Amino acid sequence: GGDVHYLSVCSKGMLSRIAVADVARHGSRASSMAENLRKVLQRHTNNWDQSALMRELNEAFTRESTHSQFATAAVLSFYVETGELLFSSAGHPPALWYRARDETWEVLLDCTPHAVEIGGLPLGLIPGTAYCQTAVRLEAGDTLVLYTDGITEARNPSGGELGQEGLLQLVRSLSPASPVDTCRDLLSAVKAYP
Repeated sequence: GGDVHYLSVCSKGMLSRIAVADVARHGSRASSMAENLRKVLQRHTNNWDQSALMRELNEAFTRESTHSQFATAAVLSFYVETGELLFSSAGHPPALWYRARDETWEVLLDCTPHAVEIGGLPLGLIPGTAYCQTAVRLEAGDTLVLYTDGITEARNPSGGELGQEGLLQLVRSLSPASPVDTCRDLLSAVKAYP
């Protein structure tokens, strides 16, 4: 399908990167575009410049897409030496961030007050788009939850959509003791969304 989940670690073990993308539409064309995005991500495994990666993802998608096809994407890079997480979004739903120090869940946005010094259209719409990069410092016990709009578009029996705020309320009701348990419990809560 058109979903992309990609994880890499650079050859020196200093940079880990995860990307989640959702190619619009379904079928073989979406699968082909998803594979092209994976290849671009793979080429950048050892590249520390996330802005170059985002530009190339956009350009590759623009070159290859037809019929107004586009994709949303979230790319996160973690630097082991500094504990910094650099993230960029191309119209993708933002990650949820559990900050262990404050024992709070929040939405990880580029306007976060926790940003440290160092544009977000979906991929394939406008050639040459610049994408915002934001860095935050992760601490022991912090957890990130990445997802696609399939989660936030979950509907209850009355047809109401869960949405981002509903997802944040669900995750806040869960114990953050273990990332594995948190994800399992969150998926169960989404499936049982009333």
